[in-house]
Amino acid sequence: MAEKFQPLSVSKLADSYDAVIIGSGGTGLSAAIQANELGMKVAVLEKEEELGGNTNRASSGMNAAETNVQLMHGVIDNVGEFYRETYKDGGRLNDKDMLGYFVYHTAPAISWLADHNIKLDDITVTGGMSKKRTHRPASMAPIGGFLVQSLLGVVAKENIPVFNKTKVTNLLQAEDGRINGVEIESEGITKKVSAKAVILATGGFGASKEYIERFRPDLKDYKTTNQPGATGDGLKLAEQVGAELMQMNLVQVHPTVQQDNPHVYLIGEAVRGEGAILVNAQGERFVNELNTRKIVSNAITALPEHSAYLIFDQGIRDRAKAIEFYDKVGLVVHGDTVEDLANKLNMDPSTLSSTVNTWNQAVESHNDTQFNRTTGMDRGITKPGFFAIHIAPAIHYTMGGIHITPKTEVLDGNGDIIKGLFAAGEVAGGLHGNNRVGGNSISETIVFGRQAGQQVTLYARGLK
Repeated sequence: MAEKFQPLSVSKLADSYDAVIIGSGGTGLSAAIQANELGMKVAVLEKEEELGGNTNRASSGMNAAETNVQLMHGVIDNVGEFYRETYKDGGRLNDKDMLGYFVYHTAPAISWLADHNIKLDDITVTGGMSKKRTHRPASMAPIGGFLVQSLLGVVAKENIPVFNKTKVTNLLQAEDGRINGVEIESEGITKKVSAKAVILATGGFGASKEYIERFRPDLKDYKTTNQPGATGDGLKLAEQVGAELMQMNLVQVHPTVQQDNPHVYLIGEAVRGEGAILVNAQGERFVNELNTRKIVSNAITALPEHSAYLIFDQGIRDRAKAIEFYDKVGLVVHGDTVEDLANKLNMDPSTLSSTVNTWNQAVESHNDTQFNRTTGMDRGITKPGFFAIHIAPAIHYTMGGIHITPKTEVLDGNGDIIKGLFAAGEVAGGLHGNNRVGGNSISETIVFGRQAGQQVTLYARGLK
């Protein structure tokens, strides 16, 4: 195990940089690495003690189309198809220019990571996708922690300064309106840092009671899968300088979240992608488990209990390594047989048994007559032991955010570019429409993190 990355003390923060990057998740780290490699002097500022933001919590993978990895696994994909499926899954509300840039830059993003020895050599499928395009490490480890640790390894090697417990309180603005620095607070110190450009990579507002109440009061009592720092700080900073927020009412609820304990655990889509099914309190299936998150969440909320159970076997467990962690923290119910599992869940054993048998036949014939599921059917639920996780929907992802161009430039309400200010990742709106596809957020962090790193370089060099 590599040594834990050590952020710098604020006393080492210089007075000026070419670019200041706010946020240390996948977006901020990719932007920093890319800009640094292009010769820029950069600094990454993180308000929390822990680095990595919400990226740490991502578990399924990183979507990309037409990659060499897919071909190695015999999957022949098409970028156009990736575009059409994402557009349809987003309710056709996605910004088409952003989506176009995104899908065409996913394969290069996988290669860029591989160039830094960050290899995503295994693939799986998530909801709303017809092909296996969700890339993950060959160890099948959850993507988020793997990516953050790997990117921090690159940051350490390239000596990129990262400061934690450093909160940006204001963006600095020149007379002509361009953004030219930040004001920070850290360990009782207040300091102004000048910069040719600032990148907002602060993540979404899924843990902000204030923003949820303002834009989605119907969700104010929902729990969230987000880390406590996802409070929309970047949105506030952007609003203060006149940036436009867009599609803020589009908040994604994730269907499979274990929330019986004070700590909320997201159960990644890969568990269903590898073959798990969902059943109600009676032990019956009620939905195509790999439909879009919106549809699956609504189906669970419509049940009298507003919750359901993920059912899977040892074969599926072997393919979704995150389950080892869920088990370790006590979320997994065990049964020697399907009937044994049913008894532990207070279900009629014959009902659950019949549900599992019907599903296994659907896998066998590759024909789910009940709910027309067509993906995540590589294996049935046949290999002892048998397991269940109790789940219910929770606030997961905020599709809306700062209005940007595909070049990550921030726009004001008139559609004019706010010079010197860039935004990428979940803090920006537009890419996902009304429903983010599982595996697309990690891709967004790398694709648009890199884009932000490239665009601030052009801007700082006066080439735009």
